[in-house]
Amino acid sequence: VQVIPHITDEIKSAIRRLSADNDVVITEIGGTVGDIESLPFLEAIRQFRADVGHENAIFIHLTLVPYITAAGELKTKPTQHSVRDLMQIGIQPQVLILRTEHPLSEEIRKKIALFTNVELEGVIESRDVETIYEVPLSLKAQRLDDVILQHLGIDLPQPDLTEWTAMVNRVKKPSSVTARIAVVGKYTALVDSYKSIQESLIHGGIANDARVEIEWLSSEHFSEDEGVGTLESFDGLLIPGGFGPRGVEGMLAAIRWARENEMPFFGICLGLQTAVIEFARNVCGLEESHSSEFSEGSSDPVICLLDSQLQVTTKGGTMRLGAYSCALEEGTRAREVYDAEQVSERHRHRFEVNNEYRELLTQNGMTLSGLSPDGGLVEMIELSDHPWFIAAQFHPELKSRPTRPHPLFASFIEAAAQYAQKKATAPVEEPVGV
Repeated sequence: VQVIPHITDEIKSAIRRLSADNDVVITEIGGTVGDIESLPFLEAIRQFRADVGHENAIFIHLTLVPYITAAGELKTKPTQHSVRDLMQIGIQPQVLILRTEHPLSEEIRKKIALFTNVELEGVIESRDVETIYEVPLSLKAQRLDDVILQHLGIDLPQPDLTEWTAMVNRVKKPSSVTARIAVVGKYTALVDSYKSIQESLIHGGIANDARVEIEWLSSEHFSEDEGVGTLESFDGLLIPGGFGPRGVEGMLAAIRWARENEMPFFGICLGLQTAVIEFARNVCGLEESHSSEFSEGSSDPVICLLDSQLQVTTKGGTMRLGAYSCALEEGTRAREVYDAEQVSERHRHRFEVNNEYRELLTQNGMTLSGLSPDGGLVEMIELSDHPWFIAAQFHPELKSRPTRPHPLFASFIEAAAQYAQKKATAPVEEPVGV
């Protein structure tokens, strides 16, 4: 097997497969020009453009224009050298997207255009903005879309960005209402681990014209004696997904605090499983309850492996993945939030609520508000005697959009904002301990 033609041909074939049912395919080549890892991909797209014709492919190169604070100067040399390296392997960019902290003067744009052999209209500034959702408006203002469409010979009407512009304005200038959300998880050291959740919480803020402040807290730092007190300064608790036993006890302590102090709580995937474990231990009296994922010898495995997974010995390949339907029980908050009898949500898990404990959970006040259509799997739970306590086995963050916030996130932020306003006007009381 050789890099050329075998690997490059496979890369080109992958692009062609995507193009079969699409008018335009956007292919991102990561890395840095000159790195050995990127070379096969760069060679593949060079060949691809030659195969389909120059008028049917466009190269857009993203570069950094650093600002030297001591000199008060923007440096264009990195961009010039990067384009030069591309040209050495036969790729001439038609558009440059220039990442920068400061505005690029017309003089700098002309200089870059001259030394990179790119038309001036193709030299596009991508300056730091207040919110990532402002980037499309900035690029549109510089006619990037027109440059691309003209090169590809595509005639399209101008887009209506009224709704998008209004959304950006709400993000940048929300009302005076602020909801502080604590995300207590296992992978908080790297915030991008929960990027979809972060953006979905912001989407919930957009829906409520509220500012959302998110703090990422490691569940390893929580226990029934330490850490949970920090939740007093927040207006909502979210427990995200995860795998393995590390930090689970901290999640349980945080959930108990939110439940007993009536703070809005939202559990996702592992968040549902830990909510069930906490409820089983501290409300149902099953002190040894746990998940069979974390404690195979638990006398009360309220969370257990799916029957279909009992013969599986390796994780990952046979999880319950993708979109599955969820039937919402009438009279529940989940039904009210979705305003639908049945919804489709995306999943990624192997463990489920143990059906043997359903009756005990419901007898003690837990509502199983969402089930699989055949009734065999618990998809959502909630507490009817709590202002807002909902958990889902699926991942609603994967379907949220800035102009179409997911109903659960919108409702959660609404509840958190109300909780914040209630705290601001209520007399000071000692929180319930755990």
